[in-house]
Amino acid sequence: MYSPTIQKLIKLFSKFPTVGPRTAARFVFYLLKLTDGEIKELIESISVLKETIKQCSFCFNPFEGEGELCEICADPRRDKSTLCVVEKETDLVPIEKTKKYLGRYFILGGTLSKFNHEDLNQLRTDELLARAKDEEIEEIIIATNPTTEGESTTLYLERILKPLNKKITRLGRGLPVGGELEYADEETLASALEGRK
Repeated sequence: MYSPTIQKLIKLFSKFPTVGPRTAARFVFYLLKLTDGEIKELIESISVLKETIKQCSFCFNPFEGEGELCEICADPRRDKSTLCVVEKETDLVPIEKTKKYLGRYFILGGTLSKFNHEDLNQLRTDELLARAKDEEIEEIIIATNPTTEGESTTLYLERILKPLNKKITRLGRGLPVGGELEYADEETLASALEGRK
């Protein structure tokens, strides 16, 4: 139906999270309406993104700047005794916005499905265990989304972290089941952080 060039771009955009073929097609036709200057700016921005953004060596948060640590991990005022484990980069930002959590983070890199144990290979569990073994860390907050996959991941993490004899807590309820941290408002997140158990 579409030309091979359009089909190829639709296929590439369909690989983005939550983007299906229809939305991908809308992206392609939107791009066709852009001026040459706008297309050039988009291409340059993507190139610069890949060249300048790196991952924090401690928490895996993407950042731009000098050194190996992101701004949060490099901040000496952060509480090094607590470690908040989140699924993905976009989950860290709303927690930071609450200004209620002053510890450090760890981005797990995904979730564990009940039905697909290949997901284990994508999770940074070895790195998490290495961070959690640090004597400074007293509490590990598991802040996965309240979804089926998030709950499966939480149960798995609790099981592998238990032998370390650290305090393991979860976010308190207040976040709706099936919801995502990325879309939660700051008050709900603040309440969930304070009510963790």
